Amino acid sequence: MPAKSRLKNKWVLITGATAGIGKATAFACAGEGANLILTGRRSERLKEISTDILKQYDVEVMTYTFDVRDRDACKSCVESIKKPIDILINNAGLASGKDPIHSADFEDWDKMIDTNVKGLLSMTRFVSERMKSRNSGHIINIGSIAGHESYPGGSVYCGTKHAVDAITKATKMDLHGTDIRVSAVSPGLVETEFSEVRFHGDKDKANEVYQDIQALTAEDVADIILFVITRPPHVNIMDTIVLPTCQSSSTMVSRS
Repeated sequence: MPAKSRLKNKWVLITGATAGIGKATAFACAGEGANLILTGRRSERLKEISTDILKQYDVEVMTYTFDVRDRDACKSCVESIKKPIDILINNAGLASGKDPIHSADFEDWDKMIDTNVKGLLSMTRFVSERMKSRNSGHIINIGSIAGHESYPGGSVYCGTKHAVDAITKATKMDLHGTDIRVSAVSPGLVETEFSEVRFHGDKDKANEVYQDIQALTAEDVADIILFVITRPPHVNIMDTIVLPTCQSSSTMVSRS
């Protein structure tokens, strides 16, 4: 089957679909004929994205407004979906703060751990159970270069993304012997709302992160995700680390 037709009529659930990589991935999947289940915390954004997609593509779109930190809401969402969930893209995640370990804010820590780790686990738990009963599906976790190395001020964020790496590998092992695939996509610098969220809305600080570089775009990462999920059924890409050309590690960035 040509890669272009492998998503046709599949149902793709994307968390954190209101902006950035999640939004770009929604459009990329719709462009290949996939039906969408979009979740996020901002109902107006979900409504706008759904409307735009339906104007452009002949697909179905469902939206659910909730925070993945709310386990009961995750459960209710998955239980209410009557369609088969063919692909789960665990995209919801964030960095909050960049303070050193000895002075960091506990609220920032809780937000990152509850979203990046516990939220991802909750969605995976509820969706994988359904996939296991059908012996079919694909789980994609959006990781980070921070899941493969660490940097100052990123102790908890890096810790959560290292956890995503470990969870991805262990999930594949837990589902060993089934036809369910498990993958991760781990980007470096991507120019989205990421840094603005990390610096609590400080746009000047956020802009400094991307100053004088050509960072990845959300669409660049969506292309990688699309590649991963459109491989033949016997091909499982475990992880893809993707960096802008100007970046060689978390802390090595060439600015012109």
